[in-house]
Order: sequence, then C-alpha cells, then structure tokens
Amino acid sequence: MQIVLKGRGVVKGVGEGEALVTSQGISFTGGIDIESGIIIERNHELEGKSIVNKVLVFPAGKGSVGASSELYHAVKAGTAPRAIINKELDPPLVFGAILVKVPLVCDLDKDPIKTIKTGDYVKVDANRGIVEVTRK
Repeated sequence: MQIVLKGRGVVKGVGEGEALVTSQGISFTGGIDIESGIIIERNHELEGKSIVNKVLVFPAGKGSVGASSELYHAVKAGTAPRAIINKELDPPLVFGAILVKVPLVCDLDKDPIKTIKTGDYVKVDANRGIVEVTRK
C-alpha cells in the first residue's frame, strides 16, 4: 500500500528509510544520546529506540537552541536520522537541519503522526514537499 502526503519542504534534499513515529516532541539536547543515537529521555514513548538512519516523525522539537548543535554532532557521529517530518515548524531544529543537510518537511495535508506508522518505508522529497509512504 502506498500513501502520498504533500506539504512544505523546509530543508531541501531527499532522504529515505524506515519510519520512527512518536506523538511526543523530541529533544536533541539531553533526550538523545548523540554518540549512540538512542532516545534516552525518561518516560518518552520511544525511550530506548534508535534514530540512526530513520525517518523521524514527530510533532516538533522541544528544548533549546542547542538542538542545532546536537544534530550537527549526530551527523558527525553517524547517528543522525535520514530525514525529519514535523507537524509544526521548530526554528532551532530547522537551523540544525539546514546546517547538516537533513531534509525536513512540515505542514502536510494529512497528519503524519496518524498516517505514518513506525516501520513503514518512507521517502521524503523536501525539494518537492512530497512524502511517499510504503506500508507492507
């Protein structure tokens, strides 16, 4: 089954991989162990899950302007997601995604958190604002 979502490509580029979806915000400053790519925030619904090479789907970042620096370090450590899909624009996260060229889309025509499931294969084309979801 294939689903296509249309929205706004905020940070241009193309990234694809397995989706990792949460209805909770993600903090790159203290919520993720940057060296391993594991979500370490206590009581987060993705606690213990890896963001490495995933298409990360979440409402918006939470935390401070340090998110851009942490995303930069994740790319250098090889633990960054391949693309990010947000419901809401988060300026510090956008700045970090621009800095390290991680494609980011938002403002989709369908709620990505309700439409995309963890484990779906997702291709994010932020150049065109298109998200293609393949479900087994």
